[in-house]
Amino acid sequence: MSTFHVIDGSVTQDVIGSAPSDVLELVRETYLQHSCGATVNPNSHFLRFPHDPGARIIALPAHLGGDTPVSGIKWIASYPQNVRRNLPRASAVLVLNDAETGYPFACLEASGISAARTAASAALAVETLADGDTPKTVLFVGAGVIGRTVSDFLAARGTDVRECLVHDHVDAYAETFAAYAADAHGWPARTVSQIDAALATADLVVLATTAPAPWLADGQTLLPGQLILNLSLRDIHPTVMIKCHNVLDDIDHCLTAQTSPHLTETEYGTRDFIDGTLADVLRGDVTLGHDRPTVFSPFGLGVLDLAVGYHIYRTAVRTGRATEIPGFFPELKRW
Repeated sequence: MSTFHVIDGSVTQDVIGSAPSDVLELVRETYLQHSCGATVNPNSHFLRFPHDPGARIIALPAHLGGDTPVSGIKWIASYPQNVRRNLPRASAVLVLNDAETGYPFACLEASGISAARTAASAALAVETLADGDTPKTVLFVGAGVIGRTVSDFLAARGTDVRECLVHDHVDAYAETFAAYAADAHGWPARTVSQIDAALATADLVVLATTAPAPWLADGQTLLPGQLILNLSLRDIHPTVMIKCHNVLDDIDHCLTAQTSPHLTETEYGTRDFIDGTLADVLRGDVTLGHDRPTVFSPFGLGVLDLAVGYHIYRTAVRTGRATEIPGFFPELKRW
């Protein structure tokens, strides 16, 4: 690699928005590739701050093998207090490295990549795990970027939503999301203030909050066959998790960092509550019953960011929308 390109967020959004199904298929392929050992996905590294315990910056290094190998790292900041500043909670960059030389060759704005790969994995989980027909009543808990992007991917895949319920601790956010779902997707959408009643009626529950600890506990009613996308990872109490079917994206990764699966393992001293990974279900190695709710908990693998980011990079270069930085490397010969 002798050139270096920068790709801004508007290009990322255009590439993702023009073909969301391509992103979903990339995520599907990457999950299967990861399950076969054709990736390297170390543990994420968390930079935390004693003066602001809710904030963190996370490094996700990864390597994706196959016919077009690539390495890289996502550096993503999560600052929940940003919403009070009228700023998005998360910001990120993705650096891509040549698999042969190690040289970095691109830097991409990556908050959109992160949201898209999360939403694509959520939509893939719905198509893979939903009981019977596609969900008719969908409850979004948390009305931020992740929830909105999940709605975009569900709509792009033709999910037949008959009723969209939105709950957020800030009423204005819930109202904005409901209006978006109605205008952008044509879904009948409304806000709900009573989360318990909404949980008891939804076929699909999308948890996309910033909650630091579990709040969904035994007093709330879940349904057999209900699908819960545990995207924020820390909303569900172990006493609820243990009673559900549980599918993860990667078992070892999910059982860290005080996630709901991690807390459940710690509380009960076993991993027997885990049915398998989404790749296991995709391959037909794991079949789930409909006798209880199913929870999908994706920790968020760096290899997904790489797959989506590399797709965006190649598309941007091919269409002339990547900005080359001449002279980024001062010299490319050792002698």
